[in-house]
Amino acid sequence: MNKMANEFPQVLTIAGSDSDGSAGMEADLHTFFVRHVYGMAVVTACVAGNSYGIHASHPLPVDFIDQEFKDIADDFKVLACKTGMLADSELINCVVKNYKKYDLGPLVLDPVIMTKHGAMLLEESAYATLRSQLLPLATVLTPNFFEAEKLAEMTIKNDADMETAAHKLQKMGAKNVMIKGQHHDQNQTEVRDFALLESGKSFWLSAPYVNTEHVNGTGDSLSACITAEIGKGNSIESAIKTAKKFVNAAIANEIAVGHKFGPINHWAYQD
Repeated sequence: MNKMANEFPQVLTIAGSDSDGSAGMEADLHTFFVRHVYGMAVVTACVAGNSYGIHASHPLPVDFIDQEFKDIADDFKVLACKTGMLADSELINCVVKNYKKYDLGPLVLDPVIMTKHGAMLLEESAYATLRSQLLPLATVLTPNFFEAEKLAEMTIKNDADMETAAHKLQKMGAKNVMIKGQHHDQNQTEVRDFALLESGKSFWLSAPYVNTEHVNGTGDSLSACITAEIGKGNSIESAIKTAKKFVNAAIANEIAVGHKFGPINHWAYQD
């Protein structure tokens, strides 16, 4: 057997494929590549869309997804993994089953429940499954502002509320929590996120607000960057701070791709 096999850091995304490359599995793989880890994917669905919107989607059969998990676990050494949008309860239960079955490293859960504008993406039954079955497995949970309100079952009006919500999510099982602050108000000047670590340490992260339509895949890329940094052996705190810088640079330095809602610039942040 080759003693050098699997020494290079390898990470995994469990997500849908977006044909325009701006979000989902493709955004995760872009991020893995530029953060110097080898990225693999358990594909859960295929989405047809472009910068104007999503026009069709097709979920993959659960038995096929089971096989993807098995094949990756049989050959590779996954040091960290992350989830993207999981369409229904059957798929969420499939992910939970396979994560418990195989050693896939720490789990970064991007709970794709609601859009950054507050629109619900999951049916209530699937949301309940994610909240009760998948969330307790999370090493790092990265909800946006509205997802944090939904999961914590509270309204967030100020910094103190954000901190309370993070503690509630931690009590639900997530070891580390990063709540992304509001970024849908064109009049705001900064975006502030709050992180609560398993140790009890907490901190705020701030970056200038950028008024742009090139924000597709922002949440995917943030959680993917955290996954990549964990896979390289960096601490959770360091991973979260790097991910914030990475995404902020990717938003602030636009690339001209697509006619309307474009992707972020994954090459912008260099360290």
